[in-house]
Amino acid sequence: MIFFNKVTKIYPAHFTKKETVVLEDISFKIDKGEFVSIVGRSGAGKTTLFRIILGEERPTEGSVFFDGQDIHKIPFTRFHKTRRRIGTIFQDYKLLSSKTVYENVAYAMEVTGTKDEEIERDVPELLETVGLLEKASHFPYQLSGGEQQRTAIARALIHQPDVILADEPTGDLDPYHARDVMNILLRINEGGTTVVLATHNKETVNDLCKRVITLKDGRIANDCEKGKFIL
Repeated sequence: MIFFNKVTKIYPAHFTKKETVVLEDISFKIDKGEFVSIVGRSGAGKTTLFRIILGEERPTEGSVFFDGQDIHKIPFTRFHKTRRRIGTIFQDYKLLSSKTVYENVAYAMEVTGTKDEEIERDVPELLETVGLLEKASHFPYQLSGGEQQRTAIARALIHQPDVILADEPTGDLDPYHARDVMNILLRINEGGTTVVLATHNKETVNDLCKRVITLKDGRIANDCEKGKFIL
């Protein structure tokens, strides 16, 4: 489903005297339905890797394929269709503070022209999936960090994506809420959705006992099925 073929990403020199190599000769494949953790220290290239998958960055060298298509050769007029197949979850939630839980999730549908009856049907179902139906009328400031992240998960699921990219989704959460969020991601994966998790949380990765790709200095240092957090 996702295939990185000899990808290198170099940022040119601006404020520093030399260019910065963020990813170097990266190759790996993630199959449909996998749950894969991308681990590494801060600056290892995890976020850049996600931005390349989302088409927000272009590789300096190499190619990235999504479902057999070179992401960066998809015409701009058609790329939005591919982008909807990828849901994203961030560490800082990125919720709209002036909108309720229901409205935050519904807004993701409204901007793509979804009909009102579909929104009214789908949003409650998603909120029930993440255990937030009773908090539908609450604003983000009225929620715990775990509840805000579950709202963000519901929003990421709104277009029934094939892949979820979760960038440090438990980074700001205590162990209890982190476990709650990870259990939701596991249930999503069990339903057939591919999940790619970027994290530096050792306990989370070791508890998952899923495939682990370790980045170190922009290169793949390890790629293990049922791996552990090793740096």
